Amino acid sequence: MYTCLRDYFPAMNGTSLKKHLAKLNPGGLRYFDSLGSTNDEALAWAADGAKDFSLVVADEQTQGRGRLDRKWSTPQGSAIAMSLILRPSAPLRPHLSRTVGLAALSISDACLGLGLSPRIKWPNDILLGGRKVAGILVETVWSGDEADSLVIGMGINVGRSSVPPAESLRFPATSLEDELGRALSREEIIFLVLEAIQKRGREIGAERFIRSWEERLAFRGETVQVGAENGEPVCGVLEGLDLDGGLRLRDEHDKTVSVHIGDVSLRPSA
Repeated sequence: MYTCLRDYFPAMNGTSLKKHLAKLNPGGLRYFDSLGSTNDEALAWAADGAKDFSLVVADEQTQGRGRLDRKWSTPQGSAIAMSLILRPSAPLRPHLSRTVGLAALSISDACLGLGLSPRIKWPNDILLGGRKVAGILVETVWSGDEADSLVIGMGINVGRSSVPPAESLRFPATSLEDELGRALSREEIIFLVLEAIQKRGREIGAERFIRSWEERLAFRGETVQVGAENGEPVCGVLEGLDLDGGLRLRDEHDKTVSVHIGDVSLRPSA
């Protein structure tokens, strides 16, 4: 039995992280031993002029959140809590709705590189073996009607101790360590995800981007239920994605129904 988290899980600090990411040439890096929310820090930094591809990372996150203000736990020394700032370029601006797919594909690319078989639970979760290993929260800093910057918050369960107790979860969870049976370097995983974001970002406007995202969808071809916060659940067979990243279902009347990214949840139908 492990007696100390630091005894078996590789430590991370700002100096080592900066060295690991040097090849990617980030616009800036802010590392914290403990922080309330990396997204809140990144949003404030973006509003204050942070450069494109600037990154906020916390070893511990005490007030992390996911979609619908759900809590996201990031215990000290066990997980990845990071937020990436993007300044939308001209090629990206027509495809801002694909940003969550950019993050989802990039995290899944990193998992594939580790020998795992990830699936994307639309719109913003990554699953391994049907259990959640990562979540994404995209927020925007606006300048009038224009998106001045995007903040992509990413939480990844790396060590076993990053997985919350089962009774506190809305969906089963796992960690990379659980799936691989060994401890991992968080710096290396951060590098793999950011490297994939740079590569995937160059093709975000192409149809093949949507097709790649579509091919990794969890529950594809199965009957699912998409429940909106303020509306009746939509049921149907999950067929794929629209070009804007919306979910495409075939309902019980054999009609195509599109559900766009918003306050929705996805579950296999009983």
